[in-house]
Amino acid sequence: MPIQILMPALSPTMAEGNLARWLKKEGDTVKAGDVLAEIETDKATMEFEATDEGILGKILVPDGTQGVKVNQLIGLILEEGEDASALTAAGAAGAVNLGGVAAPVTPVATKPTPVTAAATATATAPGTRIFATPLAKRIAKDAGIELAQLAGSGPHGRIVKHDVEQAISSGVTKPAAAAPVAAAAPAKAAPAPVPEFGPAYTEVPLTSMRKVIAKRLTEAKQTVPHFYLTVDIELDKLLALRADLNGRSDAYKLSVNDFIIRAVALGLKKVPAANASFTETAIRLYTDVDISVAVATPAGLITPIIKHADQKGLAAISGEMKTLAVKARDGKLKPEEFQGGGFTISNLGMFGVRDFAAIINPPQGCILAVGAGEQRAVVKDNALAIATVMSCTLSVDHRVVDGAIGAEFLAAFKKLIEEPLTMLL
Repeated sequence: MPIQILMPALSPTMAEGNLARWLKKEGDTVKAGDVLAEIETDKATMEFEATDEGILGKILVPDGTQGVKVNQLIGLILEEGEDASALTAAGAAGAVNLGGVAAPVTPVATKPTPVTAAATATATAPGTRIFATPLAKRIAKDAGIELAQLAGSGPHGRIVKHDVEQAISSGVTKPAAAAPVAAAAPAKAAPAPVPEFGPAYTEVPLTSMRKVIAKRLTEAKQTVPHFYLTVDIELDKLLALRADLNGRSDAYKLSVNDFIIRAVALGLKKVPAANASFTETAIRLYTDVDISVAVATPAGLITPIIKHADQKGLAAISGEMKTLAVKARDGKLKPEEFQGGGFTISNLGMFGVRDFAAIINPPQGCILAVGAGEQRAVVKDNALAIATVMSCTLSVDHRVVDGAIGAEFLAAFKKLIEEPLTMLL
């Protein structure tokens, strides 16, 4: 029997993905390690590598298919010595049981019979169970065609994509008597209705990433006991040091965010109790200092990780962050580059936001929200002065980090930012 290619689970939160495109064609030789396809997950577009050798005999899920379930059958590989007749046998086997997920096998060698309105109008008797592939069901639903009207050309009479397309080209439509006109639902592709009250609108379908963001952050706000600590930090010495270092070499261009990442990493080394997460049986204290940094992308927010940030200098952090940010926006991050991390930084200061409170990214125990540096009046030596001040708010999971620990971390972080030379030691 041919080797089954199943939709892989490329992240812990992935339940379905989009098959962006196949990088191999039917008939191509496949070796272990070859990239078969690009899969869009809830976080990024990733390459899917083959684990077996043979010939790509049949592609069952075409390019651009949305919402393919994990473990669904997407293709077949012919092993050495097998020919196309093996694909026909696989097609005749019908739906394959894949851990509770029924993945239909599209016919390979069966030539579909042309479908006409007259031939299909009574193809399936009322009350009879209708067998069709998920793709055929979706196309039929979008076109307003009842599957009961069609005769399937697939194995055991299963309705496949070709049958529906033939029906559409032959002019088969949903019968008028199928439901009262008043109860008929608008077709999927119809424009958004104009509401009786309120402004007109258009709807943007949720991406896989946006669905996961909505689910995880709703759970975080509902289940994690947040509390917030805010501190004001003077930036003038840091800005002067940054300008001095950037003027010394063209090999790097340090940002304020690079200093913040470095200061958070060193602060966590001084206060390791803040580098922690909650589990149902224990508080997990991380020995590595891996800093997640929130990056905005067209599809949503993602948090690439600077690993072992406490062991890296400012130039190394700067270069790595620039590379990760580009990969994040292009959807090219690898799972190990955004999964994990013990502490998150979210910096909206570059957008002019003065201060805000961020939502914790479970299972982490803390997230630091960084605001914009701005000129403010301060009191120094009992006299009024002007300084560049930045407000930072630490959101804390109270199950993991108590107020005293959070305050101790912020004190260490503030000292490092206000005395930036200590970060160079």
